[in-house]
Amino acid sequence: MTAITSIPDQHRSDVGPELVAALRRAGIADVDDSGLARALYSSDASLYRVLPRAVVRPRHVDEIVATLEVCRSLGVPLTARGAGTSIAGNAVGPGVVLDTSRYLSRIHEIDAEAGTATVDPGVVQAALQTAARPHGLRFGPDPSTHNRCTVGGMIGNNACGSRALGYGRTSDNVVGLDVVTGTGARLRLGPGAEPTDGVLADLHRLVGAELGPIRTELGRFGRQVSGYSLEHLLPERGFDVARALVGSEGTLALVLGATVRLVADAPFRGLVVLGYPTMADAADATPGLLPHSPTAVEGLDARMVQRLRDVPAAVVPDLPRGGAWLVVELTGDSVAEVRDKAGRVLADAGALDSLVVTDVVEAAAIWRIREDGAGLAARTSDGHPAHAGWEDAAVPPERLGDYLREFEALLDEHGLQCVPYGHFGDGCVHGRIDFPFGSGDDRGRARYRSFVEDAARLVAGYGGSLSGEHGDGRARSELLPFMYSPEVIGLFGRVKALFDPADVLNPGVLVRPAPLDDDVRMAAAPVARTGLALAYRHDDGDFSAAVHRCTGVGKCRADLQASGGVMCPSWPATREEKDTTRGRARVLQEMLATGGPVTGWRSPEVHDALDLCLSCKGCSRDCPTGVDMASYKAEVLHQSYRRRLRPRAHYTLGRLPRWADLAARAPRLVNAVLRSRLGGRMAKWSAGMDQRREVPPFAIRSFRQEWAARPAPSGDGAPVALWVDSFTDHFAPGVALAAARVLEAAGYRVQVPGADTCCGLTWITTGQLDTARRILGSTVEALVPLVDAGIPVVGVEPSCTAALRSDSLELVGGPAAERVARGTRTLAELLADTPGWTPPSMAGLEVVAQPHCHHASVMGWSADARLLASAGATVTRLGGCCGLAGNWGVERGHHDVSVTIAGQQLLPAVEGLGPDAVVLADGFSCRTQLDQLAGRQGLHLAELLADRLP
Repeated sequence: MTAITSIPDQHRSDVGPELVAALRRAGIADVDDSGLARALYSSDASLYRVLPRAVVRPRHVDEIVATLEVCRSLGVPLTARGAGTSIAGNAVGPGVVLDTSRYLSRIHEIDAEAGTATVDPGVVQAALQTAARPHGLRFGPDPSTHNRCTVGGMIGNNACGSRALGYGRTSDNVVGLDVVTGTGARLRLGPGAEPTDGVLADLHRLVGAELGPIRTELGRFGRQVSGYSLEHLLPERGFDVARALVGSEGTLALVLGATVRLVADAPFRGLVVLGYPTMADAADATPGLLPHSPTAVEGLDARMVQRLRDVPAAVVPDLPRGGAWLVVELTGDSVAEVRDKAGRVLADAGALDSLVVTDVVEAAAIWRIREDGAGLAARTSDGHPAHAGWEDAAVPPERLGDYLREFEALLDEHGLQCVPYGHFGDGCVHGRIDFPFGSGDDRGRARYRSFVEDAARLVAGYGGSLSGEHGDGRARSELLPFMYSPEVIGLFGRVKALFDPADVLNPGVLVRPAPLDDDVRMAAAPVARTGLALAYRHDDGDFSAAVHRCTGVGKCRADLQASGGVMCPSWPATREEKDTTRGRARVLQEMLATGGPVTGWRSPEVHDALDLCLSCKGCSRDCPTGVDMASYKAEVLHQSYRRRLRPRAHYTLGRLPRWADLAARAPRLVNAVLRSRLGGRMAKWSAGMDQRREVPPFAIRSFRQEWAARPAPSGDGAPVALWVDSFTDHFAPGVALAAARVLEAAGYRVQVPGADTCCGLTWITTGQLDTARRILGSTVEALVPLVDAGIPVVGVEPSCTAALRSDSLELVGGPAAERVARGTRTLAELLADTPGWTPPSMAGLEVVAQPHCHHASVMGWSADARLLASAGATVTRLGGCCGLAGNWGVERGHHDVSVTIAGQQLLPAVEGLGPDAVVLADGFSCRTQLDQLAGRQGLHLAELLADRLP
């Protein structure tokens, strides 16, 4: 099947400078046609890559109207975008991309009595939920991207989410819209709007002449969102134009504001998790559960759960026995009522095994699996990338089991894999498929087209919808004739002609669709194997495959800190797309692509995007697709400065362990120089430091000097190697001494490996990877005899411990590095596995804990949390990052952002904290930031335990 027609010829591609000048003359302040902006907005969460001419971020709705006028006058396409999480290519375009998420994010009014909220289009769904919650209300639809998707984007796609079963789709919850059509007409739409003249009168006449096909082909079941939802214009539905525009994907009008319905939130929720042999078996059981009025019935596959288990430091809840699960959410006025409903569900479930969950924390962990589905499913069970494209088809729920069996057979026929999951209560199935787009030729596109055409025939044969909630976009608009008659396809075209006759708004989508295999982003992804410093062992040594792990789901734009997440600290500080993990990955993808604005490792766009990356490793755990931006940044710096002059900070801060060894010969003199006004300023200038930062004083006696002066250890306890890093050795020797005391009290005989066992961390973060490999390789050689002898290696500084657990595998590799990584433990991990050891009592102690980013992301902080809980401490765990991040936070140009990041979680948590409370911060950076910005001393876990030893 081929495209119905191409995008009209009136769209101009040669208007770059003229376009930007016209937009600025129209009073639009935030217009950006830089290579960086074009790269950032070239993709959404879909397969597609379309470079825009310019990006506009309107500060007021009048700027949206003005942008449209400019685009109409110049014949330039205009594509609206919220958070850019569109999976079908709904939010990419070749002209102007209009990003409403930056400034248009106000909630203007919540009318609790009427049960409505009036919002800007860029309001994040979760922010609306937060504002409505004190009134006992909620906005019903909640997609898995609820913590970053915008209400305007939800209106564009008719988003549904997991709880649409209980609360309906976005179209069911829109009361009124303020829009501007493609002709420039401003419309305020709501119930009872009279179609007296203009486009509404023309639309009323058009619908009146087409009642038959609208009644028979549209609105047949709840998840039919493909095409235009013209069923809302039927006389019996009150000719509701506002609801009809929901799901039109910005092709008819631009949303300036919306009034949405709010509903009463249930006081209590619970989950029933049901295990079944297969996904099809789970689907067969679904219709029997719907009479129990669940708010959600979600399907999960064992392969997706395994993907989460493969994520470093992830905590995966236990699930019932089975190869597939249904997660059924029930609500009630009490926990007892929820449990009573759960009992009735279990009686009708026919499940292999089950679990009833009423604990909020446990339920959130299960929901996290489902919410991360789009990212977790982006890798097949054998590690190959899987892509959107055929992503959210829906069929009536009673036919879902049979559909899934035929769908799996179709995948086998085409030699493809998919991990299905989705909203089974609504008959909606999501999945990513391993289309072979990395082949570098057109065979991948041809297989993609062949499969999706067969899949469209299959879903249409079941009376289903090509899209169940994500819209058709570039991925499925061309397939609409499989689902609708020529009469309905023609009707869609006539509706488009009424609202947007010049085809300015999001051309190539829904009407006159672009070919579905044009502009596929992954189709020509180059392979970059030669000359790489890192192994990219999870991506077959391919840097391109590594950076293309990012599928654009945008979890890095979410507020993860409240749940203990880290990714991505600089985004909430700047609210700039370039400072998201996704934005950085997009720029790196453009660097590897052909014909784009970003060229080469040293391009300013690349270094601008990476400048505020803290190398915190948060994305390596929190990103569901496993992006590790810290490693990518190290590679970029390595390639950019290899055999070239480097920034001063690379020679100073990047080689800090060597300078610290020198300073240890005369620490009092060095400290005196650094404390002096002139000496301090000169030292900071030479180091590339911000003058507002203080250099931590060097210890008068390093840990190794203190240790050498101690009597030789005695006793027959099990040996343990206390591996002391350069930071601890030269700046905080008391931490290592405390760790030794704790280990000895636990019955261990402590030994300290030699002074030449450095992890090379500062060389890694500054991209001096050849040197880092030599240093880390030497350390691995020194430590491997210990671990081979069964002696555990205990790290003190989290970032350095993480380097042995993770970076050594990428830089050094081989069996020795693997054995050292397995044999390296944190203090809490070792103590937890020590037979008979119990922590000293901390009953009544208030602890505010700031886990180091590398600790939380590489090793996980669960062992520390369990230790503190067993000791009786009351612990408040902070998310996010302290903002210092080693050398990053002290470098010139980073100070203000560093302080802003600290102000997100750390500084508010310690402000007003009682004198007896403890701030637990194992990371040297975290303790330094705390001291310099809050004047508060942080303790390492070793110090906390040592202080309470008898």
